Amino acid sequence: MAGICKLSTKGSVLLLCDMQEKFRPNIFQFTNIVSNAARLLQAARVLTEQFPKGLGPTVPELEAGDLTAHAKTKFTMMIEPVEKELKALGDPKIAILCGIETQACIPCTTFDLLEKGMEVHIVADAVSSRSQTDRLFALSRLRQSGAFLTTTEAVLLQLVQDAKHPNFREIQKLLVEPSPDTALLAFFSSL
Repeated sequence: MAGICKLSTKGSVLLLCDMQEKFRPNIFQFTNIVSNAARLLQAARVLTEQFPKGLGPTVPELEAGDLTAHAKTKFTMMIEPVEKELKALGDPKIAILCGIETQACIPCTTFDLLEKGMEVHIVADAVSSRSQTDRLFALSRLRQSGAFLTTTEAVLLQLVQDAKHPNFREIQKLLVEPSPDTALLAFFSSL
């Protein structure tokens, strides 16, 4: 039986993967995925970029300039500088993961995190691929492998857990508009 899998600001880290300019024209629902990821960056502590020399910087609408970006060539985000940052953060037990691509870097990172004993929450409306087919099958496989699928709004509300939370009003402002649709209903209706 799976654990409760309760999100908390203590012991959790948000990992954002490869939201870069060169991917913009090719990623399914890119604008909406970026919009959802931007909301999630409120709690971001680790940010990686896939080969920035060739793929360009992280997209500006994420407003991630104050976060540390780690260049990588591997599909996994679990590279030495990220490992060091996680250790400096006290070895978080929960990873909240968003970005691209759902069939490449997202599963490679997820599997590495699961092997380390971390609980992984994939923000399904903040991940994508070049094709909806790859995205949907990757989400299915990730779920079968032990990752938990969730949504942007669910993560934000679960992290504050109470309207009395000191940051609830700030989070509430992010939720005034519903998260943009990223075409996930077809996936869930087939399960």
